[in-house]
Amino acid sequence: MNLYKKTSSMILVSTIIFSASCTTNPYTGDQQASKAATYGAAGVAAGALTGYLTGKNTKSTLIGAAVGGAAGGGYGYYRDVQEKKLREVLKGSGVQVKKDGDNIRLIMPGNITFPSNQYDIKGSFFKVLNSVSLVLKEYDKTKIVIGGHTDSDGDKSKNTILSKNRAQSVADYLASQGVDSSRIISDGYGSSQPIANNSNEAGKSQNRRVEINLMPAK
Repeated sequence: MNLYKKTSSMILVSTIIFSASCTTNPYTGDQQASKAATYGAAGVAAGALTGYLTGKNTKSTLIGAAVGGAAGGGYGYYRDVQEKKLREVLKGSGVQVKKDGDNIRLIMPGNITFPSNQYDIKGSFFKVLNSVSLVLKEYDKTKIVIGGHTDSDGDKSKNTILSKNRAQSVADYLASQGVDSSRIISDGYGSSQPIANNSNEAGKSQNRRVEINLMPAK
C-alpha cells in the first residue's frame, strides 16, 4: 500500500472512532461521549486495526470496524437503553434512577415504599413496582441486587432485620410479577450504609430506603 492510501485509511479509522464515540444525550439534546458509545468506539478501533492489518485496504478496515463496533458497544448500549426506559416509567414516582458505572441504581425512599417500622409494601407502591417489573422482564440480561437500609435510630440488630425483611418483600413481589427469581439477590444493611447525615430528619429520611441495583450478569 502506498503512503497516500495508508494515510487515507488511517484518517478513515480516526473518523469512524470519533463518530462512534459521540452520541446525543436523550435528555438535553447535547452531543456527548456516552459510555455505550465509548465501548463501541473501543471495539471500532480494535476491529478497524485488525481489518487493516489483515487486508491492507479500506474495505478490510471498514469491515473490521463494523464487526468490532457491534461487539464492543453491546452492554453499554443495553444499559443506556434500559436506563432510559426506567426513567420514563418512574417519572414522578419519587424513585431516583442513577447510573453508577455499568450499574443502574433505583433508590426507593422508605416513605413511599413501607409504613413506619413495617415490611409490608404500601398498596400505593405496587403500581411503581409493576412498572419496574415490566422493564426488568424486558431487559433480562442483568442481575438484580436489592438492598434494604434504615436510619441510625433504634436498635441496630432490629434495624438490620427490618432492612432484610423489606429487601426480601421487594424481591418476592418482583418474582410474583414474573421476574426470574434466579436473577435476584436481596439483603439488608441496617444503618451501616448511609447516603446522608443521620443527625437531622432530612438525612434520616434519605437513609430509610430500598435500593435495586441492576448490574451485568456474570
